[in-house]
Amino acid sequence: MGQDHSFDIVSKVNLQELRNAIQQAQKEIGTRFDFQGTSASLQFEEAAGLVKTAGDHQAQLNSVIDVLQSKLAKRGVPINAFAWKPAEQLPSGGMKRSASLQQGLASDKAREIVALIKGLGLKVQPRIDGDAVRVSGRQLDDLQTVIQALKANDFGVPLQVENYR
Repeated sequence: MGQDHSFDIVSKVNLQELRNAIQQAQKEIGTRFDFQGTSASLQFEEAAGLVKTAGDHQAQLNSVIDVLQSKLAKRGVPINAFAWKPAEQLPSGGMKRSASLQQGLASDKAREIVALIKGLGLKVQPRIDGDAVRVSGRQLDDLQTVIQALKANDFGVPLQVENYR
């Protein structure tokens, strides 16, 4: 009879766009007048997926983070792709703050998504497949309803739908 249709729910960040946004932010931090002669800095450790920011005081640290977030937004990189840790005081009197890049769906987020999909009461089958959630069903309308429900909810990580067939 009818064939099953499916799609995958994933959480990925375009690394090239992320690198470009960080380079632009570093360039702006290096040339802005209010950051001249200060410890304001931004580094990205790609292998560890870690962003490190530093500033002389909390307000300057917040400015560095604002510059980064504005560049991320302009490049289309979701701001919630980073899990920010609390700011730390340095012995020199400065402040630092780091954030880790969230790639892939953690198992607890995947379970939240599956629970939401099952709660819709549609004839679809969600299943956790590694760091993605695959949703399959016979009706394309049901799959479209699931996608709309996902977009309406905030899970704290950027979600994309791929392999829609």
